[in-house]
Amino acid sequence: MNITSLEPATLPDPARDPRAFLEALYAAAVRRALPLHTLGGFLPKAPPGRTLVLGAGKAGAAMAQAVEALWPADAPLSGLVITRYGHVPPRPDGLPKRIEVVEAAHPVPDAAGLHATQRILQLAHGLTADDLVLFLISGGGSALLVAPAEGLTLEDKQRINRELLLSGATIGEMNCVRKHLSRVKGGRLAAACHPARVVTLTISDVPGDDPSVIASGPTVPDASSCADAVAILQRYGIDVPGAVMSLLEQGALETPKPGDDVFAGHEVHLVATPQQSLEAAAALARSAGIDAHILGDDLEGESREVGKVHAALARAVARRGQPFRRPCVILSGGETTVTVRKQPEGTPRGRGGRAGEFCLGLAHALQGQAGVWALAADTDGIDGVEDNAGAFVAPDTLQRAAAAGLRIDDHLQRNDAYGFFAALDALVITGPTQTNVNDFRALLIP
Repeated sequence: MNITSLEPATLPDPARDPRAFLEALYAAAVRRALPLHTLGGFLPKAPPGRTLVLGAGKAGAAMAQAVEALWPADAPLSGLVITRYGHVPPRPDGLPKRIEVVEAAHPVPDAAGLHATQRILQLAHGLTADDLVLFLISGGGSALLVAPAEGLTLEDKQRINRELLLSGATIGEMNCVRKHLSRVKGGRLAAACHPARVVTLTISDVPGDDPSVIASGPTVPDASSCADAVAILQRYGIDVPGAVMSLLEQGALETPKPGDDVFAGHEVHLVATPQQSLEAAAALARSAGIDAHILGDDLEGESREVGKVHAALARAVARRGQPFRRPCVILSGGETTVTVRKQPEGTPRGRGGRAGEFCLGLAHALQGQAGVWALAADTDGIDGVEDNAGAFVAPDTLQRAAAAGLRIDDHLQRNDAYGFFAALDALVITGPTQTNVNDFRALLIP
């Protein structure tokens, strides 16, 4: 799939080329969330003092470039933003470089992210009330912005992050733990910038668009508590060093709360959201005479189980024309989870992410239902840690799998969506999109 430019093109005929049609809807959703298209209306006026740009996330480099393009040429501008390896877009000709971009690891933090975060904290030191901090945050920022709390090493954070990712914990639960094990998350960066004014520009990748959850809310108040973090760690059986657990239990690692003076005068703006992207895809479908129905932008749960629910709805539409009339597109967003199953010793671990696992569950439940096509992909272009954004499901998916000697039950057991759909040439591969408004799912019943 060629998504490098994401420019509008002739919309494919859904009856003749369902896959191309669904890919066009996905491209429309991504295009709606690109920083250069969305950020300009939220930029404040230049302050009397300095303007410092800080940030982290998969869209960080693209957001920084948008600020550089839109900020007055004669107004001072500097800063540092962290993004994921490989997520720096080509630089437009003639665009002056005023904001440094550093690449680091995601979803498990690395030393590059640690060093860059230390530099961000140094840059925030010594600001005055005349200064402005533009904080650019997007999905992935939790892993990229890493400064372990007292008593934790980078290796501890890496292990805890891995275990959270494999546990089936929700994004809100993971970020609650991350906030209380950090020197920068959960509003602590805002405290470091005080007394400067902070304007946070956010691309949301979380259900509900809560700024305190997006990238663990480095510049916004945190209503969660150390006790909440302890409960989550115990719920999923995740160990932390004894001294750190004692600090959590004593409330010694508490975060700045709503009403704290460090947030006085601050602003937070959602510059792109999952709902806006789903609406863009729906509008494109309707322009082709296809009804579009958005189930929601905040669906959560096990990816394969969410796939089964979507399958049940699609079957009802395909067989009875209820509850939606054909032709139609069913759209949804949100952030599902994948609980990685333990395998017998010697069994190779499967590959794949949330979108692929959704497609496995969907295809399994559809059982070759005629007249249903589907695409699920992460809007950042990366499904988990693989090189695909997601996958495509067609009425003949299971038939083709059987002909290739593949059993979908085996791939579900091993969480191996990548291997299953790669063998069918059904991976959706886009490369990094330079934005992130979470999962995109589209089912076409023409």
